[in-house]
Amino acid sequence: MQLFLVLQEGKRGVFINLKGMGKVNDGILCFIFPIFVTIIVVRLMYVLYWVRKPNRSLRTDNLRTLIVLGSGGHTAEMLRIVNVLQKDRFAPRFYIAAATDSMSLQKAKVLEDSLIQQENSGRKMVEASQFIQIYRSREVGQSYVTSIATTLIALAHAVWLTFRIRPQVIICNGPGTCIPLCTSAFLFKLVGLGWSNIFYVESIARVRKVSLSGLLLYKLLLADQFYVQWPQLQKKYPRAQLVGCLM
Repeated sequence: MQLFLVLQEGKRGVFINLKGMGKVNDGILCFIFPIFVTIIVVRLMYVLYWVRKPNRSLRTDNLRTLIVLGSGGHTAEMLRIVNVLQKDRFAPRFYIAAATDSMSLQKAKVLEDSLIQQENSGRKMVEASQFIQIYRSREVGQSYVTSIATTLIALAHAVWLTFRIRPQVIICNGPGTCIPLCTSAFLFKLVGLGWSNIFYVESIARVRKVSLSGLLLYKLLLADQFYVQWPQLQKKYPRAQLVGCLM
């Protein structure tokens, strides 16, 4: 049915034919949508191409480093890794743990405090370090149905933290907290808002198969470097690099 809009101007009527405007809009969408999808696909291929390749940004000093801590043995292993880092290069450091995990951040603070006694520049490095809590994606024993909402909340919080910190390096070793953070960092790569080099070190407790967090980062190609500590894992996951036992 033909649609007309009538505008009265005194005795004379002005008719504007709106027939076909819907077709014009549909034509514009049909033209723009394939271009938009093509841009996203090309950008995704570009990002995936450069993942796992040497990045020039790592050659600079003062790399903003985000360190993901987790309950249990995850924090102990991670602090062991942090202890052998070049402290003056991987700084400032941002320690992140789940909101329900206060012990991990306390242990990180103890490590940073010990740097005061080890090096003359320790005071400066401790002041540069920050300790942050993030919403937890899933509590132990929580149902997968209810974890959907908590995961979305954690992802939104992770996007905000990634935007605020703009990390150049992310180091993680398996806690579920690392998934929203690594996902948000990858999204920032995709849209060109920053480039975070993600280093994943699988826990020494994983002998026969990697953790769920490690499997997601490995399969989805989110990690720039993926390390395992057992030879059988390196055979099972050929893109992984064997570093031996770190504990």
